[in-house]
Amino acid sequence: MEQQKKSSVISRRAVLQLAAATGLAQLAPPMLIQARGEQSVRLGLDNPLTGTYAATGKNELTGCQLAVEQINAKGGILGRPAELLIEDSTSGDAGTAVQKARKLIDRDKVNFLLGNVNSALSLAMAEVSHEKGVLHVVPGGHTDAVTGTSCHWNVFRVCNTTRMLTNAIAKTLMEKYGKKMYFLTSDYAFGHTLQDGYDANLKQYSGTKLGEDLIPLGTTDFSSYLIKAQATNPNIIVFLMNGDDLLNALKQAVQFGLEKRIHLAGANTELEVLEGLPPEARIGDWVAEWYHVQPNVPHVDEFVAAIKKKTGRVPTARTWFGFVGAWTCALAANKAKSLDAVKMAQALQGMELPPEVGLMPDTPFYRKDQNQLIGSLFVGHAQAKGSTPDDLFHVDTIVHGKDVAGTVEESGCKMVWPKT
Repeated sequence: MEQQKKSSVISRRAVLQLAAATGLAQLAPPMLIQARGEQSVRLGLDNPLTGTYAATGKNELTGCQLAVEQINAKGGILGRPAELLIEDSTSGDAGTAVQKARKLIDRDKVNFLLGNVNSALSLAMAEVSHEKGVLHVVPGGHTDAVTGTSCHWNVFRVCNTTRMLTNAIAKTLMEKYGKKMYFLTSDYAFGHTLQDGYDANLKQYSGTKLGEDLIPLGTTDFSSYLIKAQATNPNIIVFLMNGDDLLNALKQAVQFGLEKRIHLAGANTELEVLEGLPPEARIGDWVAEWYHVQPNVPHVDEFVAAIKKKTGRVPTARTWFGFVGAWTCALAANKAKSLDAVKMAQALQGMELPPEVGLMPDTPFYRKDQNQLIGSLFVGHAQAKGSTPDDLFHVDTIVHGKDVAGTVEESGCKMVWPKT
């Protein structure tokens, strides 16, 4: 009991220190937390901080951190301070991700689980969170099964499904550049379901798949794959990968001069990738899931300014994923007036995000009976230089998520709730 009291004091002190550091010490909410909160409400982030997805994982962490600061400045979760606990899942080791998830739940007693960037790790973690009955928000693992055939009542996802990504761009690519495609695909859940989506789109729009290579995560030499793809004389080489893999593949494609003869494109791209590319390799058509240049959308500029103050850089889609993920936990608890996972999951059914969290033209909402966030997608092209040094993507079209999400029935999700 003495240790518990000591821990509570440390948590309250940490909140007040955070408030002072962010210029919020004069506000009432942190003092309310100090008066009412006996223990912190714990959010456990199990995400890659090393490996192929380190950059994207760290940006999701930054978004979570800003959200926790804001949550505490506004009174916390049920009047108690929110506390973020962090574990490195690595980028591709499901065993490590599962071990860290169990540590956060069993030893650290987190009230919420967040993660993962890697789709396969998200699925593995979801089995743990479901077993333990802990509300779990997946910020950035895209594979369809998370909110599809493997959906669980307690697992919610911020980023789009892979099928939403391909539905948003495939038809446009075929209309603009031709219908003969060759695919370079990451050999794990994310790449596999992206490929499934493109295969369905090709069938729908009478396209031709000239070939496909499944490429191991963490590959650094793409020369043999690029030579093979080029030999089929495609209209488009489609890169279904992300992180350092996409960065390295595009660099080498440009070194080979492929962009002069063949259009290069994919599904989603990330600002982390575009920043890492030389200007000449910032090419091709992609889907951005969130972008920091959104004229006339309320609160976006405030969010950008807050992240730049913390990091010196603009937020990426991953920053927004983490931000929304952490805020989802607070919104669920405060609406349910409870930390009971079932009550919070029920409170999130159909919930719309408030404008200061949603930050996109279409108000994002968690679709009932699937737990998938539906918002806006930004289809456009990479650019070497835009209006500012960090404007590396030009938005050509804003796609409404509800138009490309399909139905709950089509997703394969058959939600089963605990018996009460």
